[in-house]
Amino acid sequence: MSRQTQMPSAMETLIATLDLETLEHNLFRGTSPDIGWQRVFGGQVIAQALMAAQRTVDADRFVHSLHAYFMRPGDPAVPILYQVERIRDGSSFVTRRVVAIQHGKAIFSLSASFQIEEDGFDHQFPMPEVTPPEQLMGEKEFKELFLPKAPATVRRYWEQERPIEVRPTSLVHYLSKDKLEPRQDIWVRTVGEVPDNRHYQAAVLAYLSDMTLLDVSLYPHGISLFDPTMQAASLDHAMWFHRPVQFDDWLLYSQDSPSASGARGMTRGSIYTRSGTLIASVAQEGLIRKRADA
Repeated sequence: MSRQTQMPSAMETLIATLDLETLEHNLFRGTSPDIGWQRVFGGQVIAQALMAAQRTVDADRFVHSLHAYFMRPGDPAVPILYQVERIRDGSSFVTRRVVAIQHGKAIFSLSASFQIEEDGFDHQFPMPEVTPPEQLMGEKEFKELFLPKAPATVRRYWEQERPIEVRPTSLVHYLSKDKLEPRQDIWVRTVGEVPDNRHYQAAVLAYLSDMTLLDVSLYPHGISLFDPTMQAASLDHAMWFHRPVQFDDWLLYSQDSPSASGARGMTRGSIYTRSGTLIASVAQEGLIRKRADA
């Protein structure tokens, strides 16, 4: 009797996706899982590029910031090549530049800076007071409420098992077209085990940092990214890693959008542990405009 092969979980698939293949000195190859989307999820490209950069630094150097640009949509059916340039190796800081390539063209670039661990001044903004995740609607109930009204492409994406669970503290923007304040708080957690390795932990944090950000820039306009008349895409992404992260509990992703203009929306995010420690800050600008044929 043949033993049935067990399918990998969504988190196992994500970790395998981050385990890039080394092709040559400073050259790596990554693949994309089928998540039902027509283009590669931006958070995946950020995370893979960060992993490529981390493969070229000493084990005692950890990422403290990254700055990235999205140039072309990624093709999920084709591997992505990551070319790392070793810009600088200093006594305290290390700098790397990564270019992601598909079909012979650059689709994404990332610059990242790494630092040895040092003691120094320490302060942070306090975490906002929000409803704890246990008192919020779970993803199963959320899908039952929201997905029947969502476009087919969105349904295919959300119906699949995902490595990150999200619990928004408010669902108003999903259920109405009211013009809302441009801010939101979302609890996030990993669904599955993340390796006890600072490089993988930073990459998974970078992966989830791209989730839900662009939505907030549309709140004041009473429209959603899921609206079929909208054209939306991330243009750039910046992230600062303040403190190490553990994925043993929920994290709060607090987001706001200070401005939208010129068909672009800008959003900021702060990621806290449940106990209130600020572990990362994020900023992103994205394209938000009505389709010409809408």
